[in-house]
Amino acid sequence: MTVLVGDVGATKTQIAIAEGDGQKWLLRNQRRYASREYQGLGEILTQYLASLEQPPKAAALAIAGPVANDRCEATNMPWHLDARALEAATGIARVRLLNDLEAIAWGIPGLDDDQRLTLQAGDLDARGNIAVVAPGTGLGQAGLFWDGKRHRPFATEGGHTDFAPTDAREFALLESLQARFGRVSWERVASGMGIENLYGFLLQYRGAAHHPQMAEVLAQQDKPQGEQTGDVAATVAALAATGDCDICQETMAWFMPLLGREVGNSALKLMARGGVYLAGGILPKNVDLLRSGGFLQGFVDKGRMRGLLEAMPVHLVLEEGCALIGAARFLSDPDIC
Repeated sequence: MTVLVGDVGATKTQIAIAEGDGQKWLLRNQRRYASREYQGLGEILTQYLASLEQPPKAAALAIAGPVANDRCEATNMPWHLDARALEAATGIARVRLLNDLEAIAWGIPGLDDDQRLTLQAGDLDARGNIAVVAPGTGLGQAGLFWDGKRHRPFATEGGHTDFAPTDAREFALLESLQARFGRVSWERVASGMGIENLYGFLLQYRGAAHHPQMAEVLAQQDKPQGEQTGDVAATVAALAATGDCDICQETMAWFMPLLGREVGNSALKLMARGGVYLAGGILPKNVDLLRSGGFLQGFVDKGRMRGLLEAMPVHLVLEEGCALIGAARFLSDPDIC
């Protein structure tokens, strides 16, 4: 079986051809596009299809946003996506849309041991629910439940639940973000945009100045779309890793336990005794900090539920193509399509 698969996010869109038998899949012709340089997904797909000798007959596209009836309003970019419209625009006979975290969830049962890193061994219940949390540009969440024969994925929008501060600094952060956004969700503090928000808050809170490299990145924000080269969250993480920026180090040292707390919230809500899987673009680039930076302390810090959280296996997904492979598994499932 040969299908086109895509992972469509606010920062980047990945497109590939997947070949497989329904369980094991091989990705080829992978391409990456800067999402904000395009007017919509149809433009990206048309460009990609032009590079193929033979276009596929079916496609599954994982979208960062809530999907209903093969339609989606992307959460962090101004794209309206409609599978029927994409079929007409591209000539692909069958297009299906699914949430990007649901796609990752579809890919998780097929992961090999070398495609994940165990952060907490826990006590696995092989038929227990599984939680999936992916900090990227935003904060995606999904789950899997055991249907009697296998784990079934489902999407959530859990990253948009209310942020709950626990100390004076976090209450000050909440007030600062409320002044900017009104309502404040966990996505505002535990994602790529969260890193940027934490950094900006701490800069004012400490009365500090930008690191010269960060000043260069911020100067890019005033350039036309397509000419911007800097990424604030990635720069914060990079400067924190080198030790060259105190505010960046404080930002990442704060970010990790905050993320751990919200991952713990998701794990409790889903009773994830089958494991907790972390995905997204941020954490694989910051493994040392993930291991030592307070993430697990935040994850298990749930009062009377601490023992339950300590018993849940926690893994980091290392396979960059997990969402693409998951989209292929979704498209090949006879109960779905």
